Amino acid sequence: MWTGVLCGLLAGAMWGMVFIMPELLAAFSPVELAVGRYIAYGAIATGLMLPRLRGLLARLDRGDCGALVRHALAGNIVYYMLLALGVKLAGVAPTSLIIGLLPITLTLLGRKDHGAIPMSQLALPLLVVGAGIACINIDVFLHARASGASPGATLLGVLCAFGALLCWSWYGLDNARFLKRNAHFSSAEWSALYGMASGLIALVIGAFAFAIWHGDVTGAAGAASGRNWTVFWITNALLALGASVIGNHLWNIASRRVPVTLSGQLILFETLFALFYGFVYHRQFPRTLETAAIVLLVAGVVWAVRMHAVQPPAGQAQAHG
Repeated sequence: MWTGVLCGLLAGAMWGMVFIMPELLAAFSPVELAVGRYIAYGAIATGLMLPRLRGLLARLDRGDCGALVRHALAGNIVYYMLLALGVKLAGVAPTSLIIGLLPITLTLLGRKDHGAIPMSQLALPLLVVGAGIACINIDVFLHARASGASPGATLLGVLCAFGALLCWSWYGLDNARFLKRNAHFSSAEWSALYGMASGLIALVIGAFAFAIWHGDVTGAAGAASGRNWTVFWITNALLALGASVIGNHLWNIASRRVPVTLSGQLILFETLFALFYGFVYHRQFPRTLETAAIVLLVAGVVWAVRMHAVQPPAGQAQAHG
């Protein structure tokens, strides 16, 4: 079990990098960040599956292709665009804390699937979580006012973070239901197909966006923007390898070695590492309300997860890095 906990911690450390990348590549838009990351992920997934690629693609049917498209959009591309925009407009701490509610949103949205405990029993943990959300929102808007940032932009950032949370929560449930009904691909094969589909869709979006806004990338405006494309591609390749390939593999190991009631809590490592990276990057300690939000959200999520002893459907706890 302790090997599983260690793998969960390392997976969280890999996934936490996702939240700091929009800060490191601040000259790039959320669309560019998502396109770059998932083109890199798709290329790596294709390379890993190349010896078996022809047979794998031959087994795809129309239903599989539809699932891959909607999952690649909701679980990867749109999710990451919203996450990146949330980080840019509201900051790392609010975005990571909001998305850190995944264990609870998956439970609430999928309660009919796996017979979760009555909502009345979740009232107190959800109240604690609500207090944490209130703290982080009060802090982010007070800080925005003090720094002169636009309240409208800050609100949009918070809404984007919630949008990213809902995107991945929906993907997690839809993917779990699909895998339960379709057992003709192994987890590794489906993950590889998922990566390749994400890369192909990202390539199409990137080509379409470049055709429209190529002047902003290659012209004088692009040169003046401070974009460093070498750093961009190296960073995204490392992120795709670390968060999407290695992080997901570590999470799969953790999921098989720890009790189900503990696996949901391990997702919190992602939030905690994202917060740690953000505070280190900005060279600051968390403010009072940020600290209160961290404590309340972690306590509420752990409390809610501990109240669930029924195993969720296969694939529900699938990695989302």
